Amino acid sequence: MEWTREQRYRRLEDITGKEYEDLMESVNSCIYRQKYHIQPKTGLLNDPNGFSYYNGEYHIFYQWFPIGPVHGIKYWYHMVSKDLVHWIDKGIGLSPDTEYESHGVFSGSGFVKDDLLYLFYTGNTRDKDWIRKPYQCLATMDKDGNINKYNKPLIIDSPEGYTDNFRDPNVFEQNGYYYCLIGAENTNNEGRIVYYRSKDLFDWQLMGEVNIPYKGGFMWECPDYFEIDDKGIIMFCSQGQEKSGNEYNNIFPSGYILTDKIDFSNPVVTSDIYNEFDRGFDFYAPQTMKDNKGRRILIGWLGLPGVECVTEKNNWAHCLTLPRELTIKNNRLYQRPISELDNIKCNPITISDTIKGNARFDGFEGDIYYLNCKFTDIIGDKVGIKLRVGDNEETLFYYDILNSELVFDRSNSGIQYAVEYGSVRKCSFNEKDLQLEIFMDSSSVEIFVNDGLEVFTSRIYAKKESCGIEFFAENSANIEATICDIRL
Repeated sequence: MEWTREQRYRRLEDITGKEYEDLMESVNSCIYRQKYHIQPKTGLLNDPNGFSYYNGEYHIFYQWFPIGPVHGIKYWYHMVSKDLVHWIDKGIGLSPDTEYESHGVFSGSGFVKDDLLYLFYTGNTRDKDWIRKPYQCLATMDKDGNINKYNKPLIIDSPEGYTDNFRDPNVFEQNGYYYCLIGAENTNNEGRIVYYRSKDLFDWQLMGEVNIPYKGGFMWECPDYFEIDDKGIIMFCSQGQEKSGNEYNNIFPSGYILTDKIDFSNPVVTSDIYNEFDRGFDFYAPQTMKDNKGRRILIGWLGLPGVECVTEKNNWAHCLTLPRELTIKNNRLYQRPISELDNIKCNPITISDTIKGNARFDGFEGDIYYLNCKFTDIIGDKVGIKLRVGDNEETLFYYDILNSELVFDRSNSGIQYAVEYGSVRKCSFNEKDLQLEIFMDSSSVEIFVNDGLEVFTSRIYAKKESCGIEFFAENSANIEATICDIRL
């Protein structure tokens, strides 16, 4: 179904109770609803927003169009958790109900100060000629969960030299100042990160652009900056980045630059290497936060803009990834599933064996599970695993030793979608052993390789009865593996 502009900008409060009941019924009848990922109760979810640790709880909001599986007028939907695993639905956090956000409450960040959670976001507006004017706005939330919007925008329109693609404020503090990064497109159609400075979070001064030697893409959205150990990480989604071999094969990549720490009195990035966060098919717009344990946690949108979604016929689309803890080791960024996920694993089955060719083991099957396996003493050119194996279906992941590559192949994973962007993803890999942590949900898989050195995330739409697991080694390999049920 092709949605008209009028349909896309119809508000939740404008539909009838019967219409919403029908939406819910359609969504709840979908066999691909997730069991332990954040997903919209109806409509479309996209970017995570306002990810924060505040008042003893984790808070996350997400972009939400309530009444259909398309990008329309956006709200912020609010979820709260004590452990990043069990989430409480708090309902709508921000609605597009002022003149500065007449066409959507777009993405932004959270910042904790003076017992308040400050929520910075882009207000999207359009005039009668459909010309966009962006506003950078502020709301605050108190410890009782009351959210109040500031009575005027903090930043009005795009500065001279930039298009209306000017959005996604990300706020942090450094050396007595607050800084706000904003994703931008300049009038030469080049992606940039613009930054502002403030003493009080309300009055902001334009400082210029972050000096980034990497050049690529026409728009850099969803910026973020943080530090781990002695390194700085600046991240953004480079829309329009050209494909390069195994790199940047999705419609839009999401990546980061690992640099020396950035002094924002004169922000200079010391590397031009733009690394992808995730090597899979469905990952975008990640956001990070630092929690009370000192961990840097990342969560992303398990989806992409501009790509069809199989569940559209059931009136919903997309979900969020599992949270990941970020660390740096040997000058590489590692992403590990958070330790709290151990608390929902149960009924473990463990095997240890030498495999030659294909091998299956009793108890190793399912459509929702956690699987940890390690291949050692590998002889031959390929070793790996087949997931969700059934009648003419399988999701294939393996280490191509001859070509020093990891390969993820979903060409037989079930219902195909976004095939114009390919059905295979690869990345360079040259390690002695292969260790995998796999989180399988009803319609997604997240594969963490060698303690998070690489991650592959994807939606897959296999038949429910396609639940086989098959290990393989082209010649031989030793394997140790544990599978667990997942119970919230």
